[in-house]
Amino acid sequence: MKGFLKNLFLFTVGGVLYYLMEILWRGYSHWSMFLLGGVSFLLLGLINEVLSWEAPMLLQMALGAAVITLLEFNVGCLVNLRLGWAVWDYSDMKFQFMGQISLKSSILWFFLSALGIVLDDCLRYRFFGEEKPFYRLI
Repeated sequence: MKGFLKNLFLFTVGGVLYYLMEILWRGYSHWSMFLLGGVSFLLLGLINEVLSWEAPMLLQMALGAAVITLLEFNVGCLVNLRLGWAVWDYSDMKFQFMGQISLKSSILWFFLSALGIVLDDCLRYRFFGEEKPFYRLI
């Protein structure tokens, strides 16, 4: 039960932050972005659980960007293409794929992943007594 509550807490933090980022960036959001943010944040947190703390932050950021981009693509295919909810559409951008992901967004996720990874680690350390975080850039 403790692990469930920890994951629910982290999911909620990620969902709220993702939703708020959307509002600040685009001026609006959609409830599905709360779910996408929650799952993204949980998966970002697993990077240090799977890799050693010695893994360079740049590698962790690249993995984070890849994970979020893949999630964004899959959720976009579901909510935008399959369900027709029109939550977002990148088709007018250069270097996009099927209107669901774009190179620009993936680069942004690369940098935002660092914030997400550090926040997750700090929350786990502060509230759940997990290992004190430390990082190497390269």
